[in-house]
Amino acid sequence: MTKATTATQKSGSKEGEGGDTPSQLIDARIDELSDWRGEMLARIRTLIKQADPEVIEAWKWRGVPVWEHAGIICTGETYKNVVKMTFAKGATLEDPSGLFNSSLEGNTRRAIDIHEGDTIDDEALKALIRAAVALNMSVRATPRSQKPKSA
Repeated sequence: MTKATTATQKSGSKEGEGGDTPSQLIDARIDELSDWRGEMLARIRTLIKQADPEVIEAWKWRGVPVWEHAGIICTGETYKNVVKMTFAKGATLEDPSGLFNSSLEGNTRRAIDIHEGDTIDDEALKALIRAAVALNMSVRATPRSQKPKSA
């Protein structure tokens, strides 16, 4: 296995257009935004990597940055007026700092909408990311319940 193969596997499971790795595609997204949204996406990415150095970056659904560890942790979508972090299993996570402020009505996901000028509680966000990883790991480690066999 070459160093390039190892780096590609570490950076994510899905390659994008032209063979770019997910990390390269996320870099390109940050660069193309060239405003507060790019800066915020870069900052979120840094915090995710600090919270979980083993995180894997992916590029899914035709252009959405995704961070995974034993399953999806969160996505980083960018819109005209907001950067949205959607946690795949957010409804199951405790959020003592009250970071979740969007998609609160669903049974599964929760999101954090970040607007221009908003501040992020770095430590609270990293704790939420670590909790999402722990949840993913616990779900993966638990064997699926099996129906008892009939006699």
